Amino acid sequence: MNLQHIDSTLERGTISPAPVVARVLAVANQKGGVGKTTTTVNLATALAACGKRVLIVDMDPQGNASTGLGVAADKRDQSVYQVLLDDLALEKAITQTLVPGMDIVPSGVELSGAELELIDVPRREFRLRDAVQAVRGTYDFVLIDCPPALGLLTLNALAAADAVLVPLQAEFYALEGLSHLMRTIDRVRRGLNHGLSLQGVVLTMFDRRNNLCEMVAADVREFLGDRVYKTMIPRNVRVSEAPSHGKPVLLYDVRCAGAQAYIRLAREILQRENSLPGQPALAS
Repeated sequence: MNLQHIDSTLERGTISPAPVVARVLAVANQKGGVGKTTTTVNLATALAACGKRVLIVDMDPQGNASTGLGVAADKRDQSVYQVLLDDLALEKAITQTLVPGMDIVPSGVELSGAELELIDVPRREFRLRDAVQAVRGTYDFVLIDCPPALGLLTLNALAAADAVLVPLQAEFYALEGLSHLMRTIDRVRRGLNHGLSLQGVVLTMFDRRNNLCEMVAADVREFLGDRVYKTMIPRNVRVSEAPSHGKPVLLYDVRCAGAQAYIRLAREILQRENSLPGQPALAS
């Protein structure tokens, strides 16, 4: 399946010239298993299918985004670890993916020790922000896949980002975790990144047959209003299978419900970007 086929599924005329400076989004939630990496990889692919230039920065020591895009472990000699700790220029760590127009800065196993190693490093919270500045004119979007914790790696991502995209599983403790994350975003805004905002919340692994999912979705929408995307990502076997083939689901099975949902999410994000005050129009 190629991106031309994917692109043909997108509505024309709804997305109007590319931004001069990349929009940097941290995909974050301190809870694990909510679809952060899945959303990062597949949303990035859908944005690339719209003709956007996209960079993924894999900040998770597990390196699942790198694996899910077919970047073998022995091909990650230059990774985000060297960028953060060894002052490697970010562009030297960029690896091409199977998706035209989409690159990745991979994560390696050594990143698991970075939290401790960063403690005594000057400007430790701003290492990623300083590195990303050099490539902001090269891409339309930079998506940072954050680890499931609020440590120094996530703080680096939040300090570097323009906004936070929150994947949220529709489950019992969802609002409690979201409230915690919102407080963290507010603290980062006051202390490290005055321009940080909430890009939006996307409900993931949604099952319409489950009454609890519907109740949680209603509660989240009541709490955050239109900051919750209309698009919801359903539970889908093909989405789960795709990473084992080293592909985004949009290349693995573009017709499946999960792939189509990420295409709709990309379109919704681009349409909202056009309406942000002071944002250049985004063109396909």
